[in-house]
Amino acid sequence: MYESSVAGPVVAIIDDDVAVRESLANLFKSVGINTRLFAGIDEFIATGATETTACVVLDVRLPGRSGIEFQHELRNVRSEMPIVFISGHADVSLSVQAMKGGAIDFLTKPVREQDLLDAVHAALARDKNIRESRGNMDALRMRFEGLSTREREVMVAVVGGARNKQVAARLGVSEATIKLHRSHVMSKMGAKSFADLVRMADRLIS
Repeated sequence: MYESSVAGPVVAIIDDDVAVRESLANLFKSVGINTRLFAGIDEFIATGATETTACVVLDVRLPGRSGIEFQHELRNVRSEMPIVFISGHADVSLSVQAMKGGAIDFLTKPVREQDLLDAVHAALARDKNIRESRGNMDALRMRFEGLSTREREVMVAVVGGARNKQVAARLGVSEATIKLHRSHVMSKMGAKSFADLVRMADRLIS
């Protein structure tokens, strides 16, 4: 396995042809993109690189598991890792299958450098958005977990459409107490408006 020393997002290149791997690594290095090179999917998985890779440039036909099979495996575990497929054959059926599976692009060797760079930049942009969204979701869950049990009950009730008086009757407390809990919920969740709180609740239960 080869790893470049350039800081930044990591692009994994998985191809059983060492010449192809090194050629692509040199291309990406020339534009400041960090790479890790693998001869096959098993090697890629064994190193734990799936956790740190921003996108994969993946040969369709590999010894053992094919690129398409690996794409299916990633989808089965709900992985959103962006994939750019490369192939030595212009296989329309495989291309359609890969794109339907969510691939960024399907390029035929010899790959035009600019086409590959464009596809990888698109993949890196998607990965950045995915990671930012995941980070925002983690922060949202932490804020929700920081609510007291009663505050969670109030939040669930009010975003479900119940009025303060109805929530008070349901929980056996005064309406003033519900208003106070509601104010605490808004503050702790960082909601700027009730509509904002509803959107947060939708994300938490989606």
